[in-house]
Amino acid sequence: GPRVRFGPSPTGFLHLGGLRTALYNYIFAKKHQGTFILRVEDTDQNRVVPGAAEGIEAMLDWAGISPDESPVRGGPAGPYVQSQRLELYSRASSALLASGAAYRCFCSPQRLQLLRRDALRRQHTPRYDNRCRHLTATEVSQKLSQGLDCVIRFRLEKGVEPFHDLVYGWNKHEVAEVEGDPVILKGDGFPTYHLANVVDDHYMGITHVLRGTEWLASTSKHLLLYKAFGWEPPQFGHLPLLLNKDGGKLSKRQGDIFLERFARDGFLPEALLDIVTNCGSGFTEKQMGRTLEELISQFEVGRITTHSALLDLEALPEFNRVHLTRHIENQELRQKLVRELQGLVELGYGDQQVDPDVLENEYVERVLLLRKGHISLLKDLVSSDYSYLWVRPLVSRQQLQTICAEVDEIGKLVLGLVTRQAAALTVEELNKGLRSLQEQTRETKYSSMMQLLRLALSGRQHGPSVAEMMVTLGAEEVCGRIHRALSS
Repeated sequence: GPRVRFGPSPTGFLHLGGLRTALYNYIFAKKHQGTFILRVEDTDQNRVVPGAAEGIEAMLDWAGISPDESPVRGGPAGPYVQSQRLELYSRASSALLASGAAYRCFCSPQRLQLLRRDALRRQHTPRYDNRCRHLTATEVSQKLSQGLDCVIRFRLEKGVEPFHDLVYGWNKHEVAEVEGDPVILKGDGFPTYHLANVVDDHYMGITHVLRGTEWLASTSKHLLLYKAFGWEPPQFGHLPLLLNKDGGKLSKRQGDIFLERFARDGFLPEALLDIVTNCGSGFTEKQMGRTLEELISQFEVGRITTHSALLDLEALPEFNRVHLTRHIENQELRQKLVRELQGLVELGYGDQQVDPDVLENEYVERVLLLRKGHISLLKDLVSSDYSYLWVRPLVSRQQLQTICAEVDEIGKLVLGLVTRQAAALTVEELNKGLRSLQEQTRETKYSSMMQLLRLALSGRQHGPSVAEMMVTLGAEEVCGRIHRALSS
């Protein structure tokens, strides 16, 4: 089967753009019984953030798209961290030096800086002028014996062959005409992206490279490297950009597109996988609520279009609501949510008098089943609107009497109603019942009766409808709360 890789730089957290690239690679591998590899591309040592590589792999695990081979899991083609593969890059650049496809460049950073400034002043694109390309063997050994620093550059030849991109079709970029010879090995022995990714894709047996469209223009250069090595290149497919719904780049500045934040805020990984593929392409259908299995079965690389993918993050709560509903409906996943919700309640209400009955699995599970479809995030259930579910109100009879005089009569009528309907409380039936009860009171208005009941049941003036509260609390709990309020 195919071998594909996701190659993030460990310079920070995994964000939605990275997740999408990883996801397309994962789906492609699973669709074709292949292997998904995580490779850490840390050749720019100045930018490496300690712990970032582990964080990225942990987030892939969280998202349910774990790699088959990786720094943590190991595998037959390791090491999976580029800084541990320097020997390979050094051998590869020596081979190119020997064949004349690469050369040593002794230009000082100052000289390169001047070229750059000069080009910008003349409003040209800065490029290296290939000066060291023409050094003779004698000149090179002379400079080496003087101990001069050097880098290794790759000779770009004119006349690149077109290649067929899985997404963009036939493509070619005459790189030699627009840029100078690129550095492939830096003075510190670390490779640049161009060399490292070609060498690693070759030795790791990568068959398909699915990466962001920002690399499309470099692909001709990479193919020249494959040719210089005499290696068979993989197939390339470039994924269109992921943009904000207004067409701007996703901003990493506010930290609001990092997976860690979504995990912390309680979004389900499935909702994220669903939304980043929904705004992209490559799938037969666009409906909300697709699981990873469905994404895999619907995926075809030929369906990916070249339009930028516009991500509307405001729709994420709605995606999450759909996936949360699916989790609540599933026996096994529901048990996990019960435990999670119990934890959230203890966290949010631990200092108040949470009654142990309230944390019983059966009660928590019933709350979930009844609020399914009404909530976008599990943590909505511990917001102040829902505090009545977890904390029994301390309401005095006096407080109730300030709303209306007929407290006892109303209490008795409601107890009767709830006891009669106990087996099957529904919002509809309760609303009908409560309307007809009000007609049996002497002078209490319907709105006052509702206010009274809401206060007795929740200790609050605002919140869900009284009938909804009653259904969610259940007959036994409703009766208990009314009894307690009347006798306090």
